[in-house]
Amino acid sequence: MTPLESPVSGRIGGSMKLKLGMTGMDGQTQAALTEAFQAANRAADNRFELTNADHMDAEFVVVDMDSLYGPMSFMQLHNAGKHVIGYTQATRTQSDSRLAKPLNQAEFATLLGMLADQRGAQAAVEEPEPAPVAAPEPVVAQQPVVKETVAPLQPAPPAGTTPAPTQQDHLPPSPAAAVSAPHPAPVPAPVAANVAPEPARQPTLADWLAPGALKGAVVLQRGDGPELRIHPGRREYHGPAGLKPLIAYFDAPVAENELRPLADADWQSGQAQPLARLVWLAGLLAGNGSVVAGLPDRAHYQLTKWPQTEREYPKHFRIATAMMKGPATVEEIAVAASVPATDVADFVNANLATGFAAASVDGANVPAPGVLGALRG
Repeated sequence: MTPLESPVSGRIGGSMKLKLGMTGMDGQTQAALTEAFQAANRAADNRFELTNADHMDAEFVVVDMDSLYGPMSFMQLHNAGKHVIGYTQATRTQSDSRLAKPLNQAEFATLLGMLADQRGAQAAVEEPEPAPVAAPEPVVAQQPVVKETVAPLQPAPPAGTTPAPTQQDHLPPSPAAAVSAPHPAPVPAPVAANVAPEPARQPTLADWLAPGALKGAVVLQRGDGPELRIHPGRREYHGPAGLKPLIAYFDAPVAENELRPLADADWQSGQAQPLARLVWLAGLLAGNGSVVAGLPDRAHYQLTKWPQTEREYPKHFRIATAMMKGPATVEEIAVAASVPATDVADFVNANLATGFAAASVDGANVPAPGVLGALRG
């Protein structure tokens, strides 16, 4: 048995192979990487298998860090604890491993072999969990057996006299008498008053945009409002060119029966827009001029990648320019961009939701809370 045939299940155990996925790239790039993977995997003794069904099931995921959705995919996978292989032209990357562009077949095979060896070494040093030790049986204390002594018969005292105290009168009460003494009845605990549970919060459109919330394409339209078609699998939507006409759909709860199913055959992908724009708008409206609850007051914010700014919000270009310079508080960004702090807070929320911004306290990253964390997956 070789070290890579370790019986440790779930890693390289038995005949199980390491799983590798690919995401955050266009179809042409993925097809070329898939073909290169097959050859590189053969050179690495076929210790990997490619999975396309669910990247959450893969141990290693290749992400095109230079694509539009690559950085967002990296943040989601990194937060899920996956080993991310950054496919990039940059000489440095924040991913766990780097696969250089243009692709070098030998380098790909070397990388796969190194990752498999590292995972095999980790499995070899892991010790099995100790067998649980059975808890000792409780020892039941035996009650002492009290022998009842019978005093010798004494002659009855003469009439009219008081009997003299005997030695038995000065002895303490026997243990049996103490045990048989009645105990006071326990006082019942007060019964808590019935408290009505808080009503469940109704989902908004922002909740439906979270990964996994929608199971298929849907259509939403209210009154004279614009028609909004959403396809979660394609990460696309159909709607007006601007975002402001859709704000009303985020202000009120959206019941499930308002989202009419849409067949894939009715989807026109050529005219679709990236779903990230709707996610960005959901984050923009989440705080109403304040950073969402759960982020510390002293948190600093910085853009990790230049976002797509909307023409409907001209102040955002100045805010983005200030946030690219380095971590800063909301107030510091507002002063640098010469805009109100409320606009900065909304812009921060929007880019935390899409993964284009990061929050930190004393240099340590802080995860996006609440609805922002749900939108980022």
